[in-house]
Amino acid sequence: MRAITVRDREAGVNGPALEDLPHPHAAENDVIVRVHAAGFTRGELDWPGTWADRAGRDRTPSVPGHEVSGVVTELGYGTTGLTVGQRVFGLTDWTRDGSLAEYVAVEARNLAPLPADIDHTVAAALPISGLTAWQGLFDHARLTTGQTVLVHGAAGGVGSIAVQLALQAGARVIGTGRSTDRDTVLGLGADTFFALDTDPWAAADQVDVVFDVIGGTVLERSAPLVRAGGTLVTIAHPPTVRPGDGRSVFFVVEPDRARLTDLAQRLRDGRLEVRVGSIRPLAKAAAAFAPDRRVDGRTIIRVAE
Repeated sequence: MRAITVRDREAGVNGPALEDLPHPHAAENDVIVRVHAAGFTRGELDWPGTWADRAGRDRTPSVPGHEVSGVVTELGYGTTGLTVGQRVFGLTDWTRDGSLAEYVAVEARNLAPLPADIDHTVAAALPISGLTAWQGLFDHARLTTGQTVLVHGAAGGVGSIAVQLALQAGARVIGTGRSTDRDTVLGLGADTFFALDTDPWAAADQVDVVFDVIGGTVLERSAPLVRAGGTLVTIAHPPTVRPGDGRSVFFVVEPDRARLTDLAQRLRDGRLEVRVGSIRPLAKAAAAFAPDRRVDGRTIIRVAE
């Protein structure tokens, strides 16, 4: 099969290349998915799991990409809940070969059925962004109706979904981003927008939840904005600051079949918009790790029609 691989950690974004690899093996409780579309995160070339397995052993050449949408072609021993020929989408394991390939082996529990009326390229943009937004807002920050949440990077893949989910939960939403993101974020329904580069966002009123995807000084300057009992939650890096009378939480997204099913239903109902900005073929996926311009929306790799 054809796949994007990385072999040299020092090569960075110049390392991914298209090559031939053996067809993956379905271990116990696995399925083999024929990949129709795949999503990736540019920062994953720095993740330890890209280069080593769970025991810390080198696993190169490895295949990046951890979001998949496709069709089940094979079941491993003991696998239940999915069938051959079924459309599915979800997350691949962080320490196994990923989805930028024609076929991928995935634990069945990491996948959810994909309705026939959702395009694979849209579905491949949903697992990491959708699950991260949900888990950050509700599992970790415990956002409830009537509260106010500040979403940093509100026009991005995670941020844009966090804005929509928070609004559907009855929260008031303040979004931040680049100046050029203002119309996008307000168009998603946010009550207020602050441009991080020009507006005095750090002087805003206090909020119940800050959801950060940026880190650095943005994360540090956000702590004073969290009111007593509130939560600063981030996916950028473990925080070095904490609200005076609140919590700081860093987390890594986890698979959740039931939540993926719910997110897919929201897509079908028109309650959720997934922002896909660019679709590339597998042959051009390596270059997508270092784009020459900013893409408005997620970059998705179309592997099969």
